[in-house]
Amino acid sequence: MRCNFYILISMTYVILSSHVMAQRGSIFEAVSGFIRDSQRVLNGELPDSEEILPDYDFIIIGAGTAGCVLANRLTEVEDFKVLLIEAGGSEQMFMDIPVLTTMLQFTDANWNYRTEPQESGCIGMRAGRCAWPRGRVVGGSSVLHSMMHTRGNWRDYDRWAGNGNPGWDYKSVLRYFKKSENMQIPKLAKNKKFHSTSGEMTLQYPSWRTPLSKAFLQAGIETGGKVIDYNAENQIGYSIIQFTMNNGTRMSANRAFLYPIRDRKNLHIAKNALVTRILIDPWTKRAYGVKFNKDGKKYVISARREVILSAGAINSPQILMISGIGPKEHLTENNITTIVDLPVGYNLQDHWALGGLTFTINSTDSIRSERVATLENIIEYFSYHTGPLSAPSGTEAIAFFDTKNPHSDDGYPDLELLFVAGSLVSQPTYKEAFSIDNNVYDKVYGPIKNKDTWMVFPMLLLPESKGRIKLKNKNPHHKPLIYANYFSDEGHDQKVILKGIRKAIELSKTKAFQKYNSKLHDIPLPNCARHGFNSDKYWYCAMKTITNTIYHHCCTNKMGPNKDPEAVVDPRLRVYGIQGLRVVDASIMPHVPAAHTNAPTMMISEKAADMIKEDWGIPIY
Repeated sequence: MRCNFYILISMTYVILSSHVMAQRGSIFEAVSGFIRDSQRVLNGELPDSEEILPDYDFIIIGAGTAGCVLANRLTEVEDFKVLLIEAGGSEQMFMDIPVLTTMLQFTDANWNYRTEPQESGCIGMRAGRCAWPRGRVVGGSSVLHSMMHTRGNWRDYDRWAGNGNPGWDYKSVLRYFKKSENMQIPKLAKNKKFHSTSGEMTLQYPSWRTPLSKAFLQAGIETGGKVIDYNAENQIGYSIIQFTMNNGTRMSANRAFLYPIRDRKNLHIAKNALVTRILIDPWTKRAYGVKFNKDGKKYVISARREVILSAGAINSPQILMISGIGPKEHLTENNITTIVDLPVGYNLQDHWALGGLTFTINSTDSIRSERVATLENIIEYFSYHTGPLSAPSGTEAIAFFDTKNPHSDDGYPDLELLFVAGSLVSQPTYKEAFSIDNNVYDKVYGPIKNKDTWMVFPMLLLPESKGRIKLKNKNPHHKPLIYANYFSDEGHDQKVILKGIRKAIELSKTKAFQKYNSKLHDIPLPNCARHGFNSDKYWYCAMKTITNTIYHHCCTNKMGPNKDPEAVVDPRLRVYGIQGLRVVDASIMPHVPAAHTNAPTMMISEKAADMIKEDWGIPIY
């Protein structure tokens, strides 16, 4: 199932045309106003360059979160001529409607990756393969994700530095988190030590949310927790989610970082352009350009200073390996000449959770698609950007726990509970988006398909399991092979998720949730029923059956010192053994932080931009 802007407009028209003529004037006036306002942004977006020059100072591969930040910061230097290459097309205006987040996975803006089948994990997904959505659009995955902005814990970055990466400690990187930030939550913005109001990326609480989010916070307090700002000093506690939103609309990296620089003459952008290879001189070991295909034409473009790879944790290792940088044995198997033998594609990490942990309620306070797509809600959103359509797909609140030190306020969170004011039955697209097997879904969730529900994703933050990205072959048009290797450790990962399940059930029994008569949905998964519902063994089976990625793929081009045998890039993000080539995206993370990775990726890009400027003699203030 694929959809685009025209289908969305058609759907909207059908909804609107089913109502009386007397209402149409105000409806279409509101819709037209929204389209005009949004189209102004789209028209102002940097267009495809009519002329692509034969050479640039910097070529950035990938216009995702990292690429957008880099393009903005590098073109601050007027003498730097930059080409930004993106495999996808423009961000469309409907993509900025928060409630449509899940639907965007069915558009051409998604690479539509699937993991390879494995022994543990994704067992209940179609063909045993989990869906891994990744953004193929200007703005990258910041256009597809649920807009949650979390930085992680100070220990994440001190750990990076402690592993031989000077300058990546929390004290050093905090300024880069703040540099991008435009905190518009008044109470939080007062904390100048941890927040800024001068950056490009606007952060807000959603203007509309269900009363169930308040119940989640109250349940946390009832069970001994407290409400916190998780992007400040400590991360243990409960909170409404801080979203990358502005006035009820999505703030993608494209809107935040590219739109404001639309008039800069030193930035060119090539959309719908697939990079097929980084050009590297085999004798000097210097990257000197790229090859890419666009509109049926092949381009060879030179980089006078650097090629910067910002294609993400899946595409960046694929491009490196196709270009001759990677594990020699694997490259040889794919008839690729090895230029530098490096462990590219290893160390793949992700955050994953049990999906489908559902609680029914006896009120109509949850989000359900039939109550969202009403005439009144459409008018309200198109007129004011408020109401249920401004809700980021039901994700409303969050909680962090240190399961090793559960009584410490300054713990290192290894568990997140992500609260959703709905569940797999709230919207028809959820089953498709998560790629849940039809038989499993129908047997377990079919009986409650018309009920009001809420759900929690008990999410592992510090996984010990690691996977790998491999090439299917050397054809750049073929998707790489993704081996997630969920639960391949010695049991640590599943035990943390189990503690999250138990905590969610505890919260459901509080006065805050019993006000809604919350009940754990107890129809067992067929392949797990033999263990007895709600036993530890049942939940171990369940989490390996409905395994949900939280879309935080990272670490496949590990940053580390020269002595680290797993390192691909050095602490300044330069690829070992190659001159003029850096990687700047989530793939350079040595370990996945206890965070949703969009905010850390912005930080990495901000810091990388300063390092690049420094290396080319530009003073940093």
